[in-house]
Amino acid sequence: MKMFYNIAIVGRPNVGKSRLFNRLAHRRISIVHDMAGVTRDIITHEIGKNIILMDTGGLGLSGDNSIEEITSAVDEQVGLAIAAADLVLFVVDATEGIMPMDYDIAEMLRKSDANVTVIANKIDCHEKFHLADIFKSFGFGNPIATSAEHGIGEEEIRQLIASKTVAFSSELENVEITYNPIKLAFIGRPNVGKSSLVNALLRERRMIVSDMPGTTREAVVIKFPKCDMSESGRDFELLDTAGSRPQNRITTSLDYFASLRTRDGIINCDIIFLVIDAESGITKLDKKLANEVIEAGKCLILVVNKWDIAQKRCRGGSLEKFHSIKEFQESFLQAARKELRSFPDVEVAFVSAQRGYGIDGLLPLAEKLYGRMNCKIGTGELNRAIQKAFDRRPPSTPSGRPFRIYYAVQTSNMPFVFKCFCNRTSLLNDSYKKYLLNTLRKHFDFTGCTIDLEFVEKDRRFEKNDN
Repeated sequence: MKMFYNIAIVGRPNVGKSRLFNRLAHRRISIVHDMAGVTRDIITHEIGKNIILMDTGGLGLSGDNSIEEITSAVDEQVGLAIAAADLVLFVVDATEGIMPMDYDIAEMLRKSDANVTVIANKIDCHEKFHLADIFKSFGFGNPIATSAEHGIGEEEIRQLIASKTVAFSSELENVEITYNPIKLAFIGRPNVGKSSLVNALLRERRMIVSDMPGTTREAVVIKFPKCDMSESGRDFELLDTAGSRPQNRITTSLDYFASLRTRDGIINCDIIFLVIDAESGITKLDKKLANEVIEAGKCLILVVNKWDIAQKRCRGGSLEKFHSIKEFQESFLQAARKELRSFPDVEVAFVSAQRGYGIDGLLPLAEKLYGRMNCKIGTGELNRAIQKAFDRRPPSTPSGRPFRIYYAVQTSNMPFVFKCFCNRTSLLNDSYKKYLLNTLRKHFDFTGCTIDLEFVEKDRRFEKNDN
């Protein structure tokens, strides 16, 4: 049985597709900008039970943004969306009338045998509704006069979608569908290979890939049900994000909104793949991104991409101090963990998206981490581990009074938070807190997970035996 009903929004650049997408999604998901060609990959959002809305790039992009490779890839992506769509919303600019590219798109849609409705956009008042009539000539029935910016015609579009999906929705009511995916986000600097990794996992050209940094401009969610690389048959959602830039290099509104989408992606996903280039290693920006993962309480996997290039250099003798690739990899691993002090035992995967090396291990590693992050630590076991840490290394007592933890409990996962009831929080220094964190991390194997300790002063009556 079909799991999703797909609706694709298509049209030439700058006719208001992304604004309509955001209007129907009730969220600002796609970046809306006056510059044509902002949307390139397929952006998706679930607008009803198993009903997926897809925003696509503008067909026939031209001008300064029309790098041939990207233009061709955008057109290919739109073709994929149309092929997958149960309903196509063909958006046109009613104020401009029928443009040559509109004719070309209409012809393409007719050949695809798609179920098409024309959305005559940018009609901002009822007196201009007649502007939509000219588009009847396409042969797709009566157009819907719309202003995506002002909400005119929104109700008619929703009624259209409801009428098309009623049979699909009623069929779903009789079928129990379990969809609880592990949500994965790919973050990192521009041109480190995030989109190439997503394509390698999907085994298809789903994301546009180019040597030009900044090809991906939006955060793109891809539903990835029951993949054969998953050991348990789990569903996944993959989020590809735009390349992150240092704060002082965010100079345009596109850069700004892309950075917001990346931050939202970190917050809304379970496990974060921080992708780095094997040749450039970990940069200051990578460390900043890792800290954002910690602040969001998520799990982290460091993905070292383009490892085939590093291996080639090692075999070629340009890395003379290493006697083998294994020795070089171990050295790289230790250096990476040292650089990421906030994640001293981060999970690390060495891959090559281009060659397919290491790709099959990414999802099993994510599943392993997902299982780890959802475990529940027994109160007795937790307190015994803390007591052993105190016995092994008692806290310093500069004031003559020792810091004590009476008992601790786990209060949450993602991140792991342990509430510790103690005598005086002022007696605890940062060094000893770090020692306790690292001890618990090793004892319970919290590799790659964010953990935190919350200290709460207990009733002072507990202090009578502290001195």
